[in-house]
Amino acid sequence: MPLSLDPLGPEWDRPLGSKDLDGEESPEREGSGLPPISCFPGSWRQDVGLDCKGSPEGAEARAWTVYYYSLLQSCLQQAGLPETQDRSQVPHTGCPGAEVTLCILGSPSTFLSVLLEGGVQSPGNMLLCLSPAWLMKVPASGQLGEAALLVSKAVSFYPGGLTFLDDFVPPRRATYFLAGLGLGAGRGREAAELARNLTCPTGASVELARLLEDRLLMRQLLSQQGCVAVPATLAFTYKPPGLLQGGDASPGLRLVELSGKEGQETLVTEEVGAFLQSEALGDAVQVAVKPSGWRWRGRQALCLHPRVELDAVVDTVLALLEKLEEEESVLVEAMCPPAQLPFPGGPSPSREMAVRICTVVCRTQGDRPLLSKVVCGVGREDRPPRHQNSLPRTLEVALAQCGLSEAAQVAAVRQRVKEAAEAVLAAVLALEAGLSAEQRGGRRACTDFLGVDFALTVSGRALTPVALELNSSLCLEACGTLEGLWAAPRLGLAAEEAAAAPLVETMLRRSARYLMEGKQLLLVGAGGVSKKFVWEAARDYGLKLHLVESDPNHFASQLVQTFIHFDVTDHRRDEENARLLAELVRARGLQLDGCFSYWDDCLVLTALLCRELGLPCCPPAAMCLAKQKSRTQLHLSRHHGPPWPAPSLHAVACCPLESEADVERAVHQVPLPGVMKLEFGAGAVGVQLVEDASQCHEHFSRITRDLQGEADHPGIGLGWGNAMLLMEFVEGTEHDVDLVVFGGRLLAAFVSDNGPTRLPGFTETAACMPTGLAPEQEAQMVQAAFRCCLGCGLLDGVFNVELKLTGAGPRLIEINPRMGGFYLRDWILELYGVDLLLAAAMVACGLRPALPTHPHARGHLVGVMCLVSQHLQALSSTASRETLQALHDQGLLRLNMLEEALVPGEYEEPYCSVACAGSSPAEARLRLLGLCQGLGIDGPNYPVAHFLSHFK
Repeated sequence: MPLSLDPLGPEWDRPLGSKDLDGEESPEREGSGLPPISCFPGSWRQDVGLDCKGSPEGAEARAWTVYYYSLLQSCLQQAGLPETQDRSQVPHTGCPGAEVTLCILGSPSTFLSVLLEGGVQSPGNMLLCLSPAWLMKVPASGQLGEAALLVSKAVSFYPGGLTFLDDFVPPRRATYFLAGLGLGAGRGREAAELARNLTCPTGASVELARLLEDRLLMRQLLSQQGCVAVPATLAFTYKPPGLLQGGDASPGLRLVELSGKEGQETLVTEEVGAFLQSEALGDAVQVAVKPSGWRWRGRQALCLHPRVELDAVVDTVLALLEKLEEEESVLVEAMCPPAQLPFPGGPSPSREMAVRICTVVCRTQGDRPLLSKVVCGVGREDRPPRHQNSLPRTLEVALAQCGLSEAAQVAAVRQRVKEAAEAVLAAVLALEAGLSAEQRGGRRACTDFLGVDFALTVSGRALTPVALELNSSLCLEACGTLEGLWAAPRLGLAAEEAAAAPLVETMLRRSARYLMEGKQLLLVGAGGVSKKFVWEAARDYGLKLHLVESDPNHFASQLVQTFIHFDVTDHRRDEENARLLAELVRARGLQLDGCFSYWDDCLVLTALLCRELGLPCCPPAAMCLAKQKSRTQLHLSRHHGPPWPAPSLHAVACCPLESEADVERAVHQVPLPGVMKLEFGAGAVGVQLVEDASQCHEHFSRITRDLQGEADHPGIGLGWGNAMLLMEFVEGTEHDVDLVVFGGRLLAAFVSDNGPTRLPGFTETAACMPTGLAPEQEAQMVQAAFRCCLGCGLLDGVFNVELKLTGAGPRLIEINPRMGGFYLRDWILELYGVDLLLAAAMVACGLRPALPTHPHARGHLVGVMCLVSQHLQALSSTASRETLQALHDQGLLRLNMLEEALVPGEYEEPYCSVACAGSSPAEARLRLLGLCQGLGIDGPNYPVAHFLSHFK
């Protein structure tokens, strides 16, 4: 199976005498500056408002705008999607600076998959500009040399492929910009200038594209990393850029710096001769000679020569040297020897086939690369496939065509391609991290995705991907073309996740950061060691935090803009304290954008304070209702609808307890066995299963004796008193549902599973995310949680809802009207790339959180809790904090510290959470079980295997 190593592009190879190599522009590239003659057969309307008020276009620019509009309609038509509707006669008014605006300037065919995915993940906020005239840069105040990007006109994308041509008055401010840098005559330069030095995040710049698409520079980079195979290459460089200077990167890559382009015959002959005899070429029988540099981007300048023809190779190199400009190169590279598929002994394909593997890899949360799609081109041996000249197909189909269909071998090839593609982007991100803002094209410019093309070669009887070159859009377009097959409704094929999905998630994530940078937020209650992540995250996001805290010596007092020491522990005085705090805020002249809390004790006070300050928040009455567990259940039990299903379906019978008489009455009203807990409690402290009336009286007496006030057990809600409730014990599996709600609309939901508890206690033992529930059951849990929140008046915020899934459906345990505790924020960030802390901060500022509509988990996490009462010996030796932290740093486990001190007590909370990741729940579970056995966490009195049994 011969594999092509020549450059990609829309045309077949041209001889060296063509105009491309003579340095002249081809008519179809720049030429007259006019777009190609339209060949789009379609019946769409032509009388649409493509003119942008205040920015008239010349005839040539107008022709390009019309061309790209027709191209968009043709793409939509082929995908079975409706024609764009013109709404430009009635300009849209928005909230500049307060809404996500993802803007793309480029060819509709190149970016269609991104645009459609953006319409799904963020309806109405993914905008396509067909002309640079639809955009305007305005100097940013206080940021010298930088500019904001305003969008006056665009095509807006919505779910279902609906598109609308819109005018925006006032213009929308871009929160993310992605420009295609090859838009036709002059448009590439205009796009490059628009993308340079913006205040908003930018996913591409001409400066970075020059680096990415320089074949020699990227091969040197990958050779230095040593993690990805590249073809053996000899390069003659003429006045190379600084990044290329520094000698050879590896035995397979030889750089020869030339001081001039003439009189180099002797040097070239010696170097080429040595290269052709080099062992680095392995079994290659042919070499390719091609130019490298930004000017040659997309040109099909290539000559193939037998390895033994030294004179022919030298002549070709010398001919190309005459055409070079500064910072360009001539490459002599090995053609990978044919990889015979299948291996000897298997059936042979009907003829030799050439395959090119095309990948899209995206930068995700934490700057981690993620392969999002693999497609292939397949062609004849004598006409190897290239972008736009072969129909893309899946890796499985392409390998099957070449005779390799055994599932395990195909999976192994896919895994090697994934590792190689992700390693390429990791190397690129490491390179960019060392560049200045000027070298990147702006302070916020970085590569969020790239295309990597591979060939396959045999190394040690293993099929190994060889990186050929990088591109900024060709692979994305190829993947979008393949996805178009699935998009066509008449085919009825099941769709995979879109190649652009991780990219759009990154756009939204960077937009959220941009919108929130510099926001002034008042935080009420600092929390303990389990909330240490808040301060690091605030610094990372550029949030300006002002803290209200009862402890004058809290470590966070040194980490905030303003520290207000105020005793908030007596919640009977919340209304008075809210007024006093509002006066303190005004006296200090704080100009706040929002106010929020993630600490149970301070939620009602925060709502009252927001009301005093006129800041967005849920009504205090809703917070009070959700905070008191019996009131929550009794209130929801009276909500019978409509609409149906009503929240009453999820309520559980309960009775509030303030005296022994209440207990006696409750045991006749609530079916036993039951669960007794603190009305305002947290962390499952004091929660216990009770079988009969005597156990109810006994537990009530013990709690009222041991837990009387905040000093007895800080942080679990005793500042509200120690009233209790008795609720019915319902059988079923326990689950957490973490919701993001804005304006009464559900924006995101994350479901996790909990393991069986150690009855009669209810302290959490184990957890798994994402949920193992069937999709229908998962949807029931999400809707039940959402209905319960709405039923209590919780319309804006990040909420944690605990439920049980019973034979009759979801039943509510309790609502925590704040971000989920313990490990939940960390796990959701790790698996989904969604930060509940940032989402809560955005809601507090009155901003709709920038979240994907349907986030996909990037793996599985299974974790177990460690308790001081059960693990004191292990936590002091084999599983010490230092040992666990070291394993966390090595990526062998995921550690979340929840308590500071190793002090056992009767009413305890988990000390820490230890989790393992895997590509499946089974893999994560087995890793965790082995780890717990080795660390001494597993034992007869704490059977980890039992706690993980729900996750099978």
